[in-house]
Amino acid sequence: MYTFLLVILIIDALILGTAVLLQAGKGGGLAASFGGASSSSDSLLGTRQAGNLLTKTSWWAGGIFIGLAFVLQIMSARTRVPTSILDRAMTPAAQTAPSASPAAEPSAQSAVPLEAAPTTPTTPPPQP
Repeated sequence: MYTFLLVILIIDALILGTAVLLQAGKGGGLAASFGGASSSSDSLLGTRQAGNLLTKTSWWAGGIFIGLAFVLQIMSARTRVPTSILDRAMTPAAQTAPSASPAAEPSAQSAVPLEAAPTTPTTPPPQP
């Protein structure tokens, strides 16, 4: 139901935008640019009837838009009260004792630090 009303709202918004843009304002508006001095809706229905039709369409589409927006806002309201993380009880995290496995101990085989390890082979060069 929510998705259906949302689609109707989008279609209504398109109709409302079209009706508002096609209306002739004091300066002629966008409607006058579609046919010079008179728009296509003026030539079809006459100047007075086109103004009335577009005005009525704008008012109805605006009212339907406001009504649908209000209904959708009520439908999307949360059904439960949000809770804060600060309201939860503070429980200490369970800490485990460190394991004493030999794999966790550092290797005692290498007495020379890695930085000081020689980069050349330790075999002496051949004598001539």
